[in-house]
Amino acid sequence: MPREVLRDVLKGARSVAEIDAMNVWRLSGLPEPLWNHELRDENGEYIATPDGYFKEVRLAWEIDSYDFHFTKEDYARTLDRNARYAAAGIAVLQTLPSRLRSEPEVVAEELRVSYDARR
Repeated sequence: MPREVLRDVLKGARSVAEIDAMNVWRLSGLPEPLWNHELRDENGEYIATPDGYFKEVRLAWEIDSYDFHFTKEDYARTLDRNARYAAAGIAVLQTLPSRLRSEPEVVAEELRVSYDARR
C-alpha cells in the first residue's frame, strides 16, 4: 500500500481524492492524463490547473469537493474557472470525491464517455 500511494504522489497527486481519481482513471482504460498540470492560453494567461488533463482531446477532469467549492466565494471561483475552460475550448468533467470510492466504475464510464465525446 505505501508503494502504491508513493507512486501516485510522485505522479502528482496532492490529496487522497486525487489518489482515488488515479485509481478510477486506471479502471477507465484511457491514456494517462497530465496530473495537476497548469494550463495557459496562447497569450500565456492562466486558465486552470485541473486534477487531470487529457491534452489530446482537451478534456479537464476536476475533483470538486464541497469543502473547496461550497461557500459563495468558492462557488464563484469555480464558475470563473469553468468560464476560462470554456473560453479556451476545453471541456470539463466535474466529479465529487465521494463518488470516486462509492461508484468507481460509474465514474470511470463517465470519464470514458467524456473522452470519446471529445475525440
